[in-house]
Amino acid sequence: MTTATGSTTAGGEAELRVGPLELFFDLVFVFTVTQLTASLAHHLTPGGLVRVLVMLAVIWWMYDAFIWLTNAMPPSTHPRRAFLLLGMVGFLVVSLAVPHAFDGSGAAFGWAYLLVVAVHTGMFAAAGVARGPVLRMGGLNLVNAALVVVGGYLEGSAQLALWTVSLAVQIVIPYLVDLPQFHLRSDHFVERHGLVVIVAFGESVVALGAGAAGHEELTPAPVSAAVCALAVCFGLWWAYFGHDDDERAVRYMEVLDDARRNRIAIRVHNIGHYALLLAVILFAAGAESGVARPTAVLGTGEAAVLAAGPALFLLANTGIRYTFGLRPLLPRAVAAGLVAATVPVGTRVSALVQIAAIAVLMAAAFAWEERRRPARGR
Repeated sequence: MTTATGSTTAGGEAELRVGPLELFFDLVFVFTVTQLTASLAHHLTPGGLVRVLVMLAVIWWMYDAFIWLTNAMPPSTHPRRAFLLLGMVGFLVVSLAVPHAFDGSGAAFGWAYLLVVAVHTGMFAAAGVARGPVLRMGGLNLVNAALVVVGGYLEGSAQLALWTVSLAVQIVIPYLVDLPQFHLRSDHFVERHGLVVIVAFGESVVALGAGAAGHEELTPAPVSAAVCALAVCFGLWWAYFGHDDDERAVRYMEVLDDARRNRIAIRVHNIGHYALLLAVILFAAGAESGVARPTAVLGTGEAAVLAAGPALFLLANTGIRYTFGLRPLLPRAVAAGLVAATVPVGTRVSALVQIAAIAVLMAAAFAWEERRRPARGR
């Protein structure tokens, strides 16, 4: 999505590129995705899923806040880089605490999260943004962090309840600050989110390796399951990047005023990408089980997350494309429903057949979509 150095955007601004330190920051976040996937794989129950949903939302909100931060304040000086590294330390500790966040590591999770919020608020205050919106945002984020810290000292339903309230606070924050005061750079913002999705795909590949690690000998069955799962990953990649949708999103956002651009950024990149990341985690947890036992039938939970991941990704991606006026939409929406319906294949036939069926359905949807695309868009 990058162009030549020194180029300008449609708004006449010099291009803002994603820097190496931001990519390093993203690699820390992919460890969080890995930890959440492992947590779900080992607690594949409704309660385990709810905990992952809440933890991902709480972590992703502040992680995405750092994308807004580096958009307004690129880490181009040593002090900025030092503070960004401090934020990375906070996210690392949060990630380390994820597996036992609800049974012993909640306090560590909470205090590391507070560090992340403090670094973000302090850096944003120095970014040149109007002081009022920054103070409101920082104050609300600190309330959110306090709920996470206090919840970390509790257990069970009380902890989950407080962290859910924290999530609710996060959702309303954008509507309580003056969004038009934030001038968002579309080129950097869209590229950065695309890179986060790419590193999340890498977690799916890691999960395939974890599933294959239990085989003393690589027979055709696990190899076939891994290849089919990689084909599904490629389908997810195609859904997001296949027709340069990220470039088209940049062009769409660049011509908007600040208020409309920021509202779309909240809807698409904060909320929509939460759904995309959750989808990758669901698929990775299911694919790990599928590669580990390719010829066996899966449990209901395993087959459900294996299908729910790609289905959710396709639905969220369809919603994002609708927002940006990208067409067609029907093939991906239909594919999402058909993929979700593969659960009985996994529970009655085998994991390998379910993974292969998902890959075939996605390929068929994209072939159908290619036929429906306007000629000028091909």
